Amino acid sequence: MDFLFSDDLVHMPDLRHRLRQLRWFRMAFRKNAALIAEHYGYHFAIDETKLTRAFLNWIETVEKQKSYARIDRKDFIIFAAGLVLKELISEAPAKLRSKPKSSDAKTSRMQDIIAFWPEGFLYTNYCVGAIAAICEQEFGTAPEVDKCADDLRTWWSYRENVREMPGYAIAFLDKFLGAEPNWIMPNLASARDAIQRAIVSSKAAGAKLPTGSSRPESA
Repeated sequence: MDFLFSDDLVHMPDLRHRLRQLRWFRMAFRKNAALIAEHYGYHFAIDETKLTRAFLNWIETVEKQKSYARIDRKDFIIFAAGLVLKELISEAPAKLRSKPKSSDAKTSRMQDIIAFWPEGFLYTNYCVGAIAAICEQEFGTAPEVDKCADDLRTWWSYRENVREMPGYAIAFLDKFLGAEPNWIMPNLASARDAIQRAIVSSKAAGAKLPTGSSRPESA
């Protein structure tokens, strides 16, 4: 699956920090919606109050766990984007306003997925695009999207599961990017496989870890 948006973000200097500012976050989200409208014909109305609330909730949550970025920054970038995805799904700031006529829509896996869950695709595309652009800026390469992202059955499971537990959005984003999802404690950076491996490796090397990084927190 080819997600849109990373090409438009990668040229924004210091993207990782700019997206933690409400003005840039909202501007980027609207650009994401405009791209999907342009490429696929799905137009959305954006509730700025809900979008702002999603942003503020995300900032509050990510600040509490940001020490883990020093343990594995690349994995924490994905985790932080997963937290954004969770908040977007929870607050639901986008509402489908119009979609392409059936005679105009192209038949493809992508179109089938967008038609199945337009808002979910919008939110996911935003987060995947941000991850790809930030990773390209900071590491020179973006994570590859797993083939499961092309499977409508995965998206069906994705939508059903996040309705019951929004935190599963983090696990599904990991799954789409080929990482090992944590279905038990998806909201905790300390419980992620990559973070735990880095902690074990740092301990073995005798490195000093950030405070509170030695074991998973309770759910």
